[in-house]
Amino acid sequence: MRCVEIFLVSMSFLLCCITFPFSLCVCLKIVAEYERAVIFRLGKLRSGEARGPGLFFILPCVDEYVNVDLRTNHFDVPAQEGLTKDSVTIWVDAVVYYKVVKPLLAVTAVVNYSTSTSLLAMTTLRNIIGTKSLAEVLADRDSIAQKIAVILDKATGPWGVKVERVEITDVRLPQQLQKAMAAEAEATREAKAKIIAAEGELKASKALKQAADVIVESPTALQVPGFWNSFRKTNMQIFICLEFLKIYRQYPIQKQIEELHRLRNFGSHTLIVHCK
Repeated sequence: MRCVEIFLVSMSFLLCCITFPFSLCVCLKIVAEYERAVIFRLGKLRSGEARGPGLFFILPCVDEYVNVDLRTNHFDVPAQEGLTKDSVTIWVDAVVYYKVVKPLLAVTAVVNYSTSTSLLAMTTLRNIIGTKSLAEVLADRDSIAQKIAVILDKATGPWGVKVERVEITDVRLPQQLQKAMAAEAEATREAKAKIIAAEGELKASKALKQAADVIVESPTALQVPGFWNSFRKTNMQIFICLEFLKIYRQYPIQKQIEELHRLRNFGSHTLIVHCK
């Protein structure tokens, strides 16, 4: 058989020489920067690495080649129905990003690396869902996706394929479970609203208690705020007895200063006189 192979290769090479330069159209091939060519001669893989990028030479009738794309590719994992650890049926969608890193293995080690990787991703996704509870699936999507990526990358390594990234795109729950979770969330929000309202009432009651303590200690303080609010709304002159100002002595120093500033703001509409 070895002699037959040598004879066929020699005849092919002779044919190229006879038909030169027209044979260049058949013998010269071009692959792009992102591609590699895996060459087979009489069905056997040629020694060396895959050819490319650029020009490479093949012999007609005895050589054939397969182009392999080295760019990152992706495929969508259809919705996989799975049973979680806490016996809840869910449907999970995902997307897988991968690329070929060893063209020779991608051609010789597996029939179709893309389809094989896709089927393996479906199985791995269902298996991982079975080991997680519903809360973990909903909360830890990133960790689940990373775990799936590690398993897929390890399994596809002998095929010359590297899984770069896995993303879980959607987690669908049964309709009844969605209604139950919505009711639970609404009840939680109502409980928080009641707690906030109760805290506000507690603060208001403390403020009222402080105001009541001030009024008990100084009964005249109950009349002063109403007095100021009423006569500030009127555009008229007000005669204030100096004796009336003695009630301010019952206020703290800072409060006295604030009330005096408010009194000065009335300008010409206020006149302070002595009363006997």
